[in-house]
Amino acid sequence: MARRRRGKSINGWLAVDKPLEITSSTVVNQVRRLLDANKAGHGGTLDPLASGVLPIAFGEATKTVAYVMDGSKSYRVTLKFGEARSTDDAEGEVIETSDHRPTEDEIKAVLGEFIGEIQQVPPKFSAIKVNGKRAYDLARRDEDVVLQPRPILIKDLRLVDMPDRDHAVFDVVSGKGAYMRSLARDIALRLGTVGYIAALRRTSAGPFSEGNAIPLQELLDMDPDEVMKKLLPVETALDDIPALALTEVEAQRLSSGQPVGLLPVAKRNALENPVVQDEIVCTMLHDRAVALAEITGGEIRPVRVFNL
Repeated sequence: MARRRRGKSINGWLAVDKPLEITSSTVVNQVRRLLDANKAGHGGTLDPLASGVLPIAFGEATKTVAYVMDGSKSYRVTLKFGEARSTDDAEGEVIETSDHRPTEDEIKAVLGEFIGEIQQVPPKFSAIKVNGKRAYDLARRDEDVVLQPRPILIKDLRLVDMPDRDHAVFDVVSGKGAYMRSLARDIALRLGTVGYIAALRRTSAGPFSEGNAIPLQELLDMDPDEVMKKLLPVETALDDIPALALTEVEAQRLSSGQPVGLLPVAKRNALENPVVQDEIVCTMLHDRAVALAEITGGEIRPVRVFNL
């Protein structure tokens, strides 16, 4: 018989402003212990050398983590020219140097090449698997790591500051799977020099932003009851997914794993756009998420049921 999880059943999201020099997993564990929550996870890893928005999911919200992971993310990236590092950030060893420093005009002239769907080679020190092993484990053992380029999406890339000739600061909006370390490395190479990320801050992840993120230490100093008041609903992560209102009977059917007819639900919701077959929707009873469901063949079929 499966062991019952220890802790309280807590459902919802918290956006934490992660400080430097701490892992994302450590942040999750500290906040989970603060609330005595029985289940928690995060919506996208931040390296110890990166700060910023780390969404933490509790309980049933963990079923929606993928939608945050797949969503847009925004970053403030500081690129330091003149040195290449083994890890593409300040943690690694210097492996190459260059005396060339690009001008502001030169930088702006090449940024368009890095916007849109581009091919990117992940850093050798990354969690990508090579023959079943993590790339960073192979790299730490000085084994040869060859990673293949893969398509990623850069939605926006802007130069916002050049505090000195060695540094350039960018605002970046990316899709899933984009490595800022690789982006900084490749921009420097395109400009005829080398470089690495000297500072990285995530300013948003899906619907979570600096505006609703609470600094970690401030959160840990709060009374747990006060923290609970900051909890955001499970469906916060589903803002970009169409929502359908259900009746009590329909909600009961979906909660039991049974489909409901699409036509009466569609008519009641007065959908402005035609229903798309195989589309994922968030079904709601009043202000409570019932299930993630798929529209298939005239039915709404539950995919992930929320036990709220």
